[in-house]
Amino acid sequence: MKEQTMRISSTLPDWTRETCRRWWDPGRRLLRCIRRYQHWQGRWGIIGRIAAMSVVVRYRFWSIVTGADIPLNSRIGGGLLLPHPNGIVIHPEAEIGPNCLIFQRVTIGTGGRMLGAPRIGGHVDIGAGAGILGGVSIGEHAKIGANAIVLCDVPAGATAVGVPARVVSKPEACEDAECCATQAL
Repeated sequence: MKEQTMRISSTLPDWTRETCRRWWDPGRRLLRCIRRYQHWQGRWGIIGRIAAMSVVVRYRFWSIVTGADIPLNSRIGGGLLLPHPNGIVIHPEAEIGPNCLIFQRVTIGTGGRMLGAPRIGGHVDIGAGAGILGGVSIGEHAKIGANAIVLCDVPAGATAVGVPARVVSKPEACEDAECCATQAL
């Protein structure tokens, strides 16, 4: 299982993950609108502005359908999967790496002890109802458990669970064993 997880790249986006498989595919349709808006924004003068405005109408429809609050100018790497996009909230300044997986009711925003917005590395899996708050950094290939509230950095390849989240498993190379345990006190 670990070999299969590491085969998904944390640097090169797999755009096939965002390809709409059928007409009613709300998560992928919402992402498609965001990608198209970012493509047309600021290009080809009046034609680009008209195209961007038409994309905004579809974006608003899919935002209402999914109940997601993902800004049009989000910094999201390619290959993002939103299998159940209901209630996802992403701060406009948050950065999400390529090939991530985000389940329903996830909040990625400001707050917590660290100032700023979260930076999430490539191929990070975020469970349902999780919250990643403040200027934390989540390393590549990390996993965030369902309903976890992350208030401190999570090293690459680690798994964080709980409220507040603590690292329960980490790769052998991780030297910061008590990262979240000491910050939670």
